Amino acid sequence: MDQRTPSGMDRRDLLKLGAAALVGGSLVGEAPEAKPTVAARRSAVPPFNPATAKAMPTRNLGRTGHLVGLFSLGCQAALEKPDNHEAAAAILERALDLGVNYLDTSARYGGDARWSERYVGEVMKRRRSHAFLATKTHDRTADGSLRLLETSLKLLQTDHVDLWQLHAMATQEDVDRVCAKGGALEAFRKAKEQGLVRFLGLSGHTDPDILMEAIRRFPFDTVLMAFNAADPYHLSFRDLLDLAVEREMGVIGMKIPARGRLLQGYQPPPLDQQKGAVKATRTGTLTMKEAMGYALSHPLSTVIIGVDTVAQLEENVALARAYTPLNARQLKALEAKAGPVQEQSQWYKRR
Repeated sequence: MDQRTPSGMDRRDLLKLGAAALVGGSLVGEAPEAKPTVAARRSAVPPFNPATAKAMPTRNLGRTGHLVGLFSLGCQAALEKPDNHEAAAAILERALDLGVNYLDTSARYGGDARWSERYVGEVMKRRRSHAFLATKTHDRTADGSLRLLETSLKLLQTDHVDLWQLHAMATQEDVDRVCAKGGALEAFRKAKEQGLVRFLGLSGHTDPDILMEAIRRFPFDTVLMAFNAADPYHLSFRDLLDLAVEREMGVIGMKIPARGRLLQGYQPPPLDQQKGAVKATRTGTLTMKEAMGYALSHPLSTVIIGVDTVAQLEENVALARAYTPLNARQLKALEAKAGPVQEQSQWYKRR
């Protein structure tokens, strides 16, 4: 296998970066080198999709300077299935053609083979400039995260990502580990200094208090958080949303239709085929228009939703294009409408 990245950086260069991160110690450390690396110079050019402005409304992605479309593509669903190249490529190409300008993937999507990053990379090698590209590390250490980033860059066929995120922050132990000496935040700082990543973020859907604690400890640029019409019923993420807005962070909403569990027409699988303690037992109560409208009527920058087909993608872009804000009465009505399925629609939260 070719061990060189598109920027000409080989594996040894990236491992040297890892060693530098470990030597760096604290998050304060020394100032970056005066002479920028090749990757740093390239990553200074922000992505721009010329189709976005006419495709749908845009919002500021916090202080990043990126104007993100209301709908963004979550690279799961069809984009994490094994040997699904043709379907994945069709979705990615069509998304960019339709003006989607934010792609969210992860080192964990698609199992050990990392199918999602592979599929995205096959398109990014030709259309990197059209998408604000985000991926994640699930490792809590500096050296482990750097190894994941090394592979992410190879699979994504790029010399940098626009956003690197801590994946699925769920416990106080997660926060303590990433913030400790040798923790993942050392890798974050070093990778940004080297131009391998432009911005830093975190994600989570289990407990909003955990994400709030992490944000108080480190100046993240973005937060990827669960948010849907069932949110007020249990461990609401609204205080986290308010904190992120106060700190001028980009806020990316996920679990908008709760993987379908909120939606009319959803057919739950047999109970013995469902993972986790909270089972889905009935069809949902909202339309996709209502689910997206609810989320976007709050101060989110964008929402990411995975799709299985190009038709689903096109529907979501059309809904983003036609979006109009809902008032307080309408939002309350949707929360009430979500009530009968609120538990199955929040299976991901701590109980």
